[in-house]
Amino acid sequence: MSPTVTQAPAIRRAPPLAWAILGLGVFAYAVAVLNRSSLGVAALEAQERLNASAAQLALFSVLQLGVYAVMQVPVGVLLDRHGPRVLISCGLLLMALGQGLLAVADSVPVGVVARMLVGAGDAMTFISVIRAAVNWFPPSHLPLVTQATAIVGQCGQLAATYPLITLLAGFGWTTTFLSAAAVTLLVFVLAALLLRDAPADSDHRLHRTGLGETRTSLLLAWRQPGTRLGFWCHFTVQFSGMLFVLIWGYPFLVEGQGLSPGRAGALLASMVPAGILMGFALGRLSALHPQRRMHLVVACLVATVATWTAVIAWPGTAPGWLLGLLALALASNVPASMVGIDIARSHNPRERLGIATGMTNSGGFFAALVAILLIGATLDLVSGSGGYGTSEFRVAMATQFIVWILGSLLLLRAHRHLRDV
Repeated sequence: MSPTVTQAPAIRRAPPLAWAILGLGVFAYAVAVLNRSSLGVAALEAQERLNASAAQLALFSVLQLGVYAVMQVPVGVLLDRHGPRVLISCGLLLMALGQGLLAVADSVPVGVVARMLVGAGDAMTFISVIRAAVNWFPPSHLPLVTQATAIVGQCGQLAATYPLITLLAGFGWTTTFLSAAAVTLLVFVLAALLLRDAPADSDHRLHRTGLGETRTSLLLAWRQPGTRLGFWCHFTVQFSGMLFVLIWGYPFLVEGQGLSPGRAGALLASMVPAGILMGFALGRLSALHPQRRMHLVVACLVATVATWTAVIAWPGTAPGWLLGLLALALASNVPASMVGIDIARSHNPRERLGIATGMTNSGGFFAALVAILLIGATLDLVSGSGGYGTSEFRVAMATQFIVWILGSLLLLRAHRHLRDV
């Protein structure tokens, strides 16, 4: 197996200010998750307001995720050059602009542009918070800090369920998305004024490399077997939970399983505390048993595939307890994908962390955009003009198996390569 890269810590222990910086970064990421997930609970309203078909509605999320995924490597390069504060601030500003544009959108093209702006801003946030954590915390803290960032940041999903559903019902589309834009703009001001890239006495340096050196760093990062293994872990295990939260979960539960909007929102919201608990558990296990990280990823993948299989195969609508198990399994997807990021981080030197993290973090988003598009196209194909019900969603959700099979094969291949090096 390739030896793990030993990274000299910039600091021996985290100063109190580190926790304040991390808290602000996690808050910024939670707002990014709010913006990312906001269309999911408004999917039915979006179809009516923008006169969009299921395939067109899927296109919103596909392009948003496509922008996010494609930007991960360029953002990683910019992160190594300009630091977390600049990238997080710019990301928040782009998301505020996107949500403001969506608030006044009345057609599919305008809505698509708005969601692409949200995707671009979202792309700058998470890996920048992780890079700030690398600068402020010693390596022994990083598996747990990474999980904490990802999972506590998912609290933004809570704001994208009950509060947004309430705003939509009481005040309508425009007020809802303008409110999201205003919150994002406020956090932009806080980040621009208060965030710091690293402690003043650390050895942190920005890497302002030329084009040729950047190309070399990209090649070296991808040729590192640990980066490829992290990428395929992220690709295979994250996408199902993501598409459920972003767009198809709420329509699936309401139209496909007959739940009331309140119960559907409660089920989506329950994924957040469940994910927090799983995230801290997986982060602790990843730190204590780094040689067993693949076992953690595979266990979460098996649980997700098994519960989806049971829901899809269940005659008629699935019982509440089974949908609860599905929510629990999907809640493990983000924590498991963070294990993939931890694998890539531990096999790359500090000067390539932005690039390697960006590469790895793009995996699940590429998988999600493919799966979202497959589900939307399948719904339109099997439903005709009759609307979407249990049977239509059963067929559409089964297309996830295509992505799982592809990802699992490539994951096993990458793991074999890492062992053989």
